[in-house]
Amino acid sequence: MDYSVLKKCILFASIEEENIPALLGCIDAREKNYQSGEYVWMAEDQVDYVAVVLSGSVELIKENHAGIKHILDFVGPGQLFGEGIVCTRLRHSPVTVRSREKSQIMLVPFSKIIRTCGHACSFHFQIIQNMMMILGEKNLLLTRKIELLALKGMRQKLATYLLYEADKQNSQPFTIIPNRNELAEYLNVSRASMCRELGRMKEDGIIDYYQNSFKILSREALAECLM
Repeated sequence: MDYSVLKKCILFASIEEENIPALLGCIDAREKNYQSGEYVWMAEDQVDYVAVVLSGSVELIKENHAGIKHILDFVGPGQLFGEGIVCTRLRHSPVTVRSREKSQIMLVPFSKIIRTCGHACSFHFQIIQNMMMILGEKNLLLTRKIELLALKGMRQKLATYLLYEADKQNSQPFTIIPNRNELAEYLNVSRASMCRELGRMKEDGIIDYYQNSFKILSREALAECLM
């Protein structure tokens, strides 16, 4: 296993790389491979573990009573999902999780995270603290998603999304997970209108992009799009 991927995951923050193999055994972590389009779990399934993407990516999908699907989020290498579900009483998933491509995912039983193994491992106490921090940040992400969907203007939505991704990845250029169709679904907008607006933002010298790689040319101008 490439432990450098796990070091990027907040669940393993402040845990030395040499302690990760012992920790994985302590929490009974296991790896599973998924093909493109394969479901990790379906809505209403009971979920008893948190999942970390080791390679590939997954999408979180919500379907309403009319059968209309909406992409809630994308999860790539070093990121995790399921952390909010395992902390509920029934642990029934409100979303469907589907692999976007060939992916490898590590599954960790929640019961093994919140209960120490009896050896008083210092790194196990750290993972419990990390889990508490993750749950707090999950609430912030949900708030961000609500704010994003509440925005009316196309440029506002795109500017908000791109600024968030640039800050999260702390790099220029940065690469987003969704393709154009998926991004339009995520933003709940028309793909054609979204692509036209991206083209205008490129012509205005605000951003540059090639496929899924983006670069913010003027952060100030991009921020002004939010006004």
